[in-house]
Amino acid sequence: MSGVPRVPEQRLPAAGPDPARPVLRFSVLGPVRAWREGEPLSMGSPQQQALLAALLLRDGRTATAPELIDALWGTQPPSQALAAVRTYASRLRKILGPGVLVSEAGGYAIRVGAEALDLSSAEELWAEAQKSRGTGDPAHARHLVNQVLDLWDGEPLANVPGPYADTQRTRLEEWRLQLLESRLDMDLEQGRHAEAVSELTALTAAHPLRERLRELLMLALYRSGRQAEALAVFADTRRLLAEELGVDPRAGLQDLQQRILRADPGLTEPVSTAVEPVATPVRPAQLPATVPDFTGRRAFVSELTEVLATAEGRVMVVSALAGIGGVGKTTLAVHVAHAARTAFPDGQLYVDLQGTNTRAAEPEAVLGAFLRALGTAESAIPDTLDERAALYRSVLDGRRVLVLLDNAHDAAQVRPLLPGTEGCAALITSRVRMVDLAGAHLVDLDVMSPDEALQLFTKIVGMERVASEREAALDVVAACGFLPLAIRIAASRLAARRTWTVTLLAAKLADERLRLDELQAGDLAVKATFELGYGQLERTQARAFRLLGLADGPDVSLAAAAALLDLPVPYAEKLLETLVDTSLLESAAPGRYRFHDLVRLYARSCAERDEPSAERAAALSRLLDFYLVTAVGVYAIERPGDRLVDHLERTEYPGLVFPDRDAALDWLFTESDCLLACVQQCAAGPSLRRATGLLMASTDLAESGANSRRYEAAAIAVGKAAQRAGDFLAEGRARTVLAHVYSLTGRFREAEDEAVLALKAGTAAEDPLPIARVPNQRGIIALYEHRYEDASAHLRQAIEAFRDDLNRSGEAAALCNLSRVHLELGEISSAVDLALQGVHIYASLGASLRLANGKYALGVGLTQAGRPEEALVQLTDALDTFHESRQPLWEGMAHFRLAEAHLAAARPARAAEHAEQALALRGIGGEWRRGMMLTVLGRALTRISQTVRAEACWREALSIYDRLGSPEAAEVRALLRATTAP
Repeated sequence: MSGVPRVPEQRLPAAGPDPARPVLRFSVLGPVRAWREGEPLSMGSPQQQALLAALLLRDGRTATAPELIDALWGTQPPSQALAAVRTYASRLRKILGPGVLVSEAGGYAIRVGAEALDLSSAEELWAEAQKSRGTGDPAHARHLVNQVLDLWDGEPLANVPGPYADTQRTRLEEWRLQLLESRLDMDLEQGRHAEAVSELTALTAAHPLRERLRELLMLALYRSGRQAEALAVFADTRRLLAEELGVDPRAGLQDLQQRILRADPGLTEPVSTAVEPVATPVRPAQLPATVPDFTGRRAFVSELTEVLATAEGRVMVVSALAGIGGVGKTTLAVHVAHAARTAFPDGQLYVDLQGTNTRAAEPEAVLGAFLRALGTAESAIPDTLDERAALYRSVLDGRRVLVLLDNAHDAAQVRPLLPGTEGCAALITSRVRMVDLAGAHLVDLDVMSPDEALQLFTKIVGMERVASEREAALDVVAACGFLPLAIRIAASRLAARRTWTVTLLAAKLADERLRLDELQAGDLAVKATFELGYGQLERTQARAFRLLGLADGPDVSLAAAAALLDLPVPYAEKLLETLVDTSLLESAAPGRYRFHDLVRLYARSCAERDEPSAERAAALSRLLDFYLVTAVGVYAIERPGDRLVDHLERTEYPGLVFPDRDAALDWLFTESDCLLACVQQCAAGPSLRRATGLLMASTDLAESGANSRRYEAAAIAVGKAAQRAGDFLAEGRARTVLAHVYSLTGRFREAEDEAVLALKAGTAAEDPLPIARVPNQRGIIALYEHRYEDASAHLRQAIEAFRDDLNRSGEAAALCNLSRVHLELGEISSAVDLALQGVHIYASLGASLRLANGKYALGVGLTQAGRPEEALVQLTDALDTFHESRQPLWEGMAHFRLAEAHLAAARPARAAEHAEQALALRGIGGEWRRGMMLTVLGRALTRISQTVRAEACWREALSIYDRLGSPEAAEVRALLRATTAP
């Protein structure tokens, strides 16, 4: 016999929990272990552990002595086997306590509850996961499978001898692989294909003949836009199977190859190819709440509902509502969308496109949000607008989704956001009539009829108050021009003041009749409507309303608003909440406020009309100070010892102080849009230098990659403003920032041009910041362009300049960069020494993020010095810090360097895994860095016998380098020649 057979007797029920018995836990999904009340127990010799495992894996049934002897020793037991079994059982009984290991029917059994064994818990979780997947809850199913996999702690039954343990070890390892395949299949269902590639690459290296893993890898690569690599996986698989087993790939793998070759649209669908039930895709439900007092508009509701009902079977239904501000476009669209929800069972998407803002929402950003809402992993979202639009249409294909595009600027803004697929519909609101939107059903929304206007007014104010003053109520809605938003503002003010009569409100509005008569057309009617609310504000409310309208950000935090208004935070909050009550301000989230875009324009016009220019400038100056001081605090936490703070302009208004690093980073990334908007808005006049300082202090926004485009736009704006003003100091700093941004994304020629101009302006201003930073930046650029002598000269100049400025942090950065140059020059020992100097400086300063940069440089040096194990320690520490600091660019580069270190340590499968993780952070760092990652991935793949896929990686890298004119192209060509050489 090769194992313990299941005995025919009825399984005895496991004993239920006994409050008096100490809690025991057992593990077999790793080393065989036991715990009592959380304290580990010593399980004795390997043979004793083998006996315990054989009993635990029988689910409480009795095993006879001969069966246990066969389990431990097979067909050649020792002469004293029975005595040994009895000895082991006696020892285990003493260890486990009374009533756990029992003797009966000439054998032994373990009496514990199923919850005591990790394997039983794993089986229960797996059953629950299958149930969740079958009932359409894929996210929960995936979570449960991950819980199952987390129960494994290395090799099951590790170091346990005997044929039974060998058999069970093989069975449990196979089950773990099946669980992994199932979870990876769920990953692909839920759009996590880019993330799955890294894990699948490592698994196919570890299990090269397992065709299901190869199939999943092909599909993940294809969905990640890497078709050539997907086909290369098939070629590698076919070759390997022929060499090792003399067989062809199975039919499913061959069919997938053919579907990839013909670009089968079905492959882009998140549909599982496993035998388990297909999970339901993510169903977004983003519609804002409909107003409870929606009134009238019956003809429009009927018309739009009928149009949306025809979406099924048609390529796409598009309805565009146009009208002046405040006419109720959004209210109507949201109401109709809610009414039509049942016709779109796969979800509803919503976005405010901010079409009347000075900076309308960018379609590519909206598409990114939509794709995430539809279940697409962040790492799978491409960079460009066209690629995102194509993926968006692919994800929507086969689904019935309603897309509400609110407040659009024009047709060009919405075209990329249209589903374009059968069964979907788009509902658009805009101030402009979209006659150039092909195939759209156009609706022109006018003001309410008098009856509808009176109904709306009555719903808000109350029937009791209106019924006795009907004529006055008609005067009110007429004075509002029957515009819904104006009616709502007037009615809300009345509802909030129980002592007012409708007649009194009508009399107050009568004073505005002349103005309303004069401002009845277009946007002027909207301004007149808002004048009704603004005119009833108290003095402090009106001032807050005006000044808040000055800020360009999409919204404003309570702390920033308090600075703008020069008020204590508690008082500012009370004041802002009163404005929310008037409907002139919205509470976007707790502690954050925003204007409706038209109200913002009106508030700003009021400020320009009613607020002295000096006070307007002072308000924006306070806001800039607030952002600058707070951002400087974040910068100081992240970069202790850096002298930037000492060279910035003096501020008068305080900022926030954070209890810890996480809170500081939370603030920076939450406020990024508002902060950068402030930079651009204040890039003129006396605030120019402070705006430049804010840009420099928020450099983490550029290095994170999350806000790099917006950051770049702000840097360009500041640089142009400084140039126009003839301010060499501000120009030198802005160009220094821009050179850094260009370098991060691999645009080295542009970076060098900006750096030269930055140094020229900085030298003219005798500004130590660019005088030290620019040579450091030029050294990095020269390093990347393989101009090593130039790089060395620049970096030595930077080191001296940083030392002259007493900037220890800057000195450490330049030393680490010089270390990289020495590596390229073959001076390995001095390279490691330079990196160590940088690390020591960072450590002495108490740095965290910058210390990670130092460890990164040291890891690179140690790898090339033939000390990969030491390099792995440094690079892993750096990776953890980059991740905690929300720096995906450096996180990706750390994965890239870890791949190099693992290659040097002869662990190509781990190298390939890290290279794929670097690639999964796509879009961060530009195409040049992507070429580097593809090159190292190819090197790793060749060493795990995936040569065809390696060639595909190198060909893509070569196309990138040729397009950029990068010198790395020669290296990749050599690699490709070597693979084709006879």
